[in-house]
Amino acid sequence: MMRFGKRLSYAFRCFSSVLSKGEIPAEIAPELIAEQAPLPAEEIPAEALPAAESVDRAVQALALLQRDGRLIDFITEDIAPYQDAQIGAAVRDVHESCRKALDHYFALEPVIASEEGQPVTVEPGFDPAAVKLIGNVTGSPPLRGVLRHRGWRVAEAHLPPLPADGGRSIIAPAEVEIM
Repeated sequence: MMRFGKRLSYAFRCFSSVLSKGEIPAEIAPELIAEQAPLPAEEIPAEALPAAESVDRAVQALALLQRDGRLIDFITEDIAPYQDAQIGAAVRDVHESCRKALDHYFALEPVIASEEGQPVTVEPGFDPAAVKLIGNVTGSPPLRGVLRHRGWRVAEAHLPPLPADGGRSIIAPAEVEIM
């Protein structure tokens, strides 16, 4: 089973890819499909069973980004009718608020600590979930290349306790003003 941080990373990568390209990234799809392939109950080790809260925690992370930064509202808004200056102003607010929320609830660190654009060596035994090889990939590690994106991993998560009662699937409640 995938770790929470990996699932969260995949969720954001899939979300942005589906939003921009209309498809799940090719390097993630096989792993997601493998995750869905059920094993007979007797073949699943107890430590591999997901915590009942894992999905609830992913929803909670989205709810916090919505509550603190209005991320879902912004992403789902049709921005076509707005002028670029209006969009830019909204992006600044959403960016600042979401960044504060991420900083508050998650300790993030780069997968590779080098600066982007600098040469790096991918050593044998690298984690393909952490390092994506792109370009003219031939041969086997060690491989030399240029760092195009440092990647991100969750070093720590400081999420508030989940509510004991229902509502764990709610990202943001509907608001009804009574007149």
